[in-house]
Amino acid sequence: MSSAVDQNPQPKFYGYPSSHQGPEAPPYTAPPSNNPVLRGLPLAIVASIATKLSFIGSFLWSNTGFGTLRDIRELDDYEPRYDPTVIKLSRSSDSKAHEEASSTVGVEYQEASNRHYSAVYYTSAYKAGKFTPTQVVTGLLDQISGKKRHSVAFLQIIPEKVLAAAEASTARYKSGQPLSPLDGVPVAVKDEADLDGYEKSLGSSIDYTRKNGGTTWCAQKLDDAGAIIIGKSNMHELGLDTTSNNPIKGTPLNPHNPSYYTGGSSGGSAYAVSSGLVPIAHGADGGGSIRIPAAYCGLYGLKPTHGRVSLFPTNNLATSNGVMGPIASNMTDLELAYRILATPDPSNPISSLFSPPSTSPSSRKRPKIIGICNPWFSTSDPSVLAACNLALDHYTSLGYETISISLPYLHEAQLAHALTILTEISTPNTTPSILSSLNPANKILLSVGALTPANDFLRAQKLRAVLMSHLAFLWKEYP
Repeated sequence: MSSAVDQNPQPKFYGYPSSHQGPEAPPYTAPPSNNPVLRGLPLAIVASIATKLSFIGSFLWSNTGFGTLRDIRELDDYEPRYDPTVIKLSRSSDSKAHEEASSTVGVEYQEASNRHYSAVYYTSAYKAGKFTPTQVVTGLLDQISGKKRHSVAFLQIIPEKVLAAAEASTARYKSGQPLSPLDGVPVAVKDEADLDGYEKSLGSSIDYTRKNGGTTWCAQKLDDAGAIIIGKSNMHELGLDTTSNNPIKGTPLNPHNPSYYTGGSSGGSAYAVSSGLVPIAHGADGGGSIRIPAAYCGLYGLKPTHGRVSLFPTNNLATSNGVMGPIASNMTDLELAYRILATPDPSNPISSLFSPPSTSPSSRKRPKIIGICNPWFSTSDPSVLAACNLALDHYTSLGYETISISLPYLHEAQLAHALTILTEISTPNTTPSILSSLNPANKILLSVGALTPANDFLRAQKLRAVLMSHLAFLWKEYP
């Protein structure tokens, strides 16, 4: 007779790190700000000099503290971890059931209470004959075309494509054959993705359009599900900051208060959802570019597991950091969009290893534990800390336990992340023709990133390995 362990074996993973506690490290303290704050003409002058005189870039590189990774001798005991992808592998015996459970067809979604129309609201109205996708899109195009108030959310709209997609969706509802719970729902796609027939600029004045055409896999999945892609949404130039301040393409301001930014770099997507133009938008995130604008605009955003959402055939701006994922006005739409975006891509060797996202909750009984790294947590602004403590009180009332945890080298990890993502993005983007076309801040960032020595890049990946192993240790201690 099989034991309970035999009947419910522990899941197996591809790429799971070894589990051991990280080295002892000094407690986290808020780092000093060493580099000067530059604006306007002084910024433009320094940017111009930095692109021409490498010693200026070298000074700025050193001044950030990137070189301090050399002082962590414990890193010598670790192999560098270049790719953070970890994949839960399905058992062949239940893969068919898993695939059936992951299908969006026939799944009933409940209307979410929200200030904006949800995907469920649209599809329910279509089925009831209250209005059609064509009517929705016609009204929406009137709000975002030309120089209208909301046009700043989008970099390119092709009305003929949008109307054709809407008319096809209208016909499907008329015949009672919608493709999915997203059929006819208007969505936005960040300019970081490729859409066949559209240009791509990454929010810059540079043409990054794929020469061979093609559509990014996850964006194609939205189209395959019948979602109506309204256009390509605005973004911070090359995704290199967290405001979406874009002097070249226009800056989408926060719909809740135009004196504030939307956050970035997926600012156009967040604006489109927060304004109520669309219930769901595609975004991309390598250092907060989905999560920050979602937070700034009162939305929900998800940065998926690395490699979970296929970008093929699009080149990843930041290979070991960047992912694509959804922004939505409610959790129901966020889940729905995620499961469609995360459809495994058989042509991608990493994405194809993932199982389709399941609609079935896990049957594993696990303790409800929230780990708090107090030295980090307590550096928040008082108002932020108060809000977070209220959230913790709420979870405690639901049966969660909070525990204190340690995370080694947090500040150094911030430096390692910044070093890695700047180096990855700068690699194809530091030719004179590209640098001369960028805004001053990005000229400096890419010039600095391009100067990263190989040894320092390797040490950053060693620190990634330290943190992944330490997190595996924590999850083993508190499963």
